[in-house]
Amino acid sequence: MSTTKDFETKQFPTWCPGCGDFGIWTCLKNAFVEQGLAPHEVCVSFGVGCSGNMASFLNVYGFHGLHGRSIPPASAIKLANHKLNVVAIGGDGDGYGIGLGHTIHAMRRNLDITYVVHNNQVYGLTKGQASPTTEKGAVTKSTPFGLIEEPIDPIALAISAGATYVARAYAGNVKQLTELIVGGMKHKGFALIDVMQPCVTYNHLNTFHWFYQRVYELDKEGHNPSDKHVAWVKAMEWPTMLSVDENRVDRIPTGLFYQEQRATYESELLAIADQPLVEHSLDNIDITPLMEALS
Repeated sequence: MSTTKDFETKQFPTWCPGCGDFGIWTCLKNAFVEQGLAPHEVCVSFGVGCSGNMASFLNVYGFHGLHGRSIPPASAIKLANHKLNVVAIGGDGDGYGIGLGHTIHAMRRNLDITYVVHNNQVYGLTKGQASPTTEKGAVTKSTPFGLIEEPIDPIALAISAGATYVARAYAGNVKQLTELIVGGMKHKGFALIDVMQPCVTYNHLNTFHWFYQRVYELDKEGHNPSDKHVAWVKAMEWPTMLSVDENRVDRIPTGLFYQEQRATYESELLAIADQPLVEHSLDNIDITPLMEALS
């Protein structure tokens, strides 16, 4: 039986002390152990950024891709061997910025992937620039006079794009985040787990204390994740941080917003219906004519 130590490398994380990434790292290991998985039964695809640094600290099969590109390798891995438990790791700039196109199309295709997004609402690794989820009005390294853009709403975006498991967690709630990762991995289809991960160095607005005062758990208030309309309404709940707006609710819902059962992309591919692509025989394949034509 695996333990959390089995999923650790010899390298200790180099994140800033107090970083929310430590909580996500802990919950991933806990989730693997709770499912009785061994390191060789999990493959994690990483993007670039503080979240991508986890590639050095997590002992599983892995692929460290380019910025915003953790979803394409994860998709390829799942299609090549759909028996593997495939997890993609990214950040808010990674998955909701440069890699947003990949994210949306993986959602609508309903690939059986669990996508865990480290959402610290800032570009942490490159020293604190505004990201796609930074609050409007925030002063950052790249917006010294205040950000003039509205932030992306990852939950509403995922529901509208066709993701079949849509959740939000808070890095300070290890129990809930672990449960959501387990649920996302067991779910057959694309699972988005947007994790509010405070950046203690560059984001002094969305702090652990700020979240602690506002977060609440949907399941404790009787939320029905099969109701798409209610899930959409709950996705709209987000406090205005830098201005007073009496029409906005000063609470942040966490937990499973929406879940539906739908055929996965790989389940409808005839080429891998009987067995994973990696188990197909190559004995009947002869590339000699092709090699001769190209020589």
